[in-house]
Amino acid sequence: MADDDDCPPLAVELPPQTTSPLAPASSSASVPVGVTVITGYLGAGKSTLVNYILSAQHGKRIAVILNEFGEEIGVERAMINEGQGGALVEEWVELANGCVCCTVKHSLVQALEQLVQSKERMDHILLETTGLADPAPLVSILWLDDQLESSIRLDSIITVIDGKNFRRQIDEHTNSSSFPEAFHQIAFADVVILNKIDLVKDDLEDLERKIHDVNALVTVVRSVRCQVDLNTIFDRQAYGVKNSSQVQELLEYSKSAPPNSRHDNSISTLCISEQDPVYLAKVESWLEDLLWEKKSNMDIYRCKGILHIHNSNQLHTLQAVREVYEVVPAQEWSDTQSRTNKIVFIGRDLDISILQDSFSRCKQ
Repeated sequence: MADDDDCPPLAVELPPQTTSPLAPASSSASVPVGVTVITGYLGAGKSTLVNYILSAQHGKRIAVILNEFGEEIGVERAMINEGQGGALVEEWVELANGCVCCTVKHSLVQALEQLVQSKERMDHILLETTGLADPAPLVSILWLDDQLESSIRLDSIITVIDGKNFRRQIDEHTNSSSFPEAFHQIAFADVVILNKIDLVKDDLEDLERKIHDVNALVTVVRSVRCQVDLNTIFDRQAYGVKNSSQVQELLEYSKSAPPNSRHDNSISTLCISEQDPVYLAKVESWLEDLLWEKKSNMDIYRCKGILHIHNSNQLHTLQAVREVYEVVPAQEWSDTQSRTNKIVFIGRDLDISILQDSFSRCKQ
């Protein structure tokens, strides 16, 4: 039986107007609830992961939302409310282990907000995307400014990979101008679950290297039937304004990876650097030229960076997913840190000379 055809977890019947078996609401209700987006190639094991989470006795209060937006998801599509008179359209099922599951057919943000407000306090929300090759449109919906004080926050994007067939996908990609969905999903991922490793005859380290060739910053978690330690995939805070672990990740990567001169039509990762401080306004204008105006042939999926800004003692972090970007002060530069600019790009047709030269103009 295929992974995505696994039987659903056991549901329990709830008497009318009873209190949910979930634990009492947390006193930290003002803290946003993290939303994890799950993507994956058909048959990789997305439903297996969801069923594992919904069935396991992990003690976490997790809401799982199965969306029906598919490939057409976008801001305009997501804001369509199909209920009469603005009524919500949802099908709630509460499960034996205290998790909650529903199908959403209307405004995604509205559904998430109402879930947080109307149900007992959730520890986390899981959003499984069906047939969604590019999760970037979801990011534009869920990645909200901290100043908006939303009750939800985008935590991370998880991509499930079929380890058994990944090598074949790589080989097909090598001799083709097309890009399998899995490669796009790796490019946008914060965590990759390399599933079905019990069926893999290839060298697992080599498969992980192939994954990192696409996205050098992604965390790879190996699994059999997607049975993973939830602490490795939840509460990643990959889009947090002051995520110290993200800053550390970038610093460590910049030490081990010199600027990449690779220039071809594959999806890859490269890093640029600049020692001198840069002007914030010029960095923002530079990003808008790259991401909005697309004044080059490069297709930039994601970028992360640390910036040394003129007349500032604050280390600034840069993060972008497609056209959505954010540059914010994260923390004070420490005495042991080298004040430098490092930006990691993930995308297609990346040209390091164009990126490096254009960014260098931000210091003038």
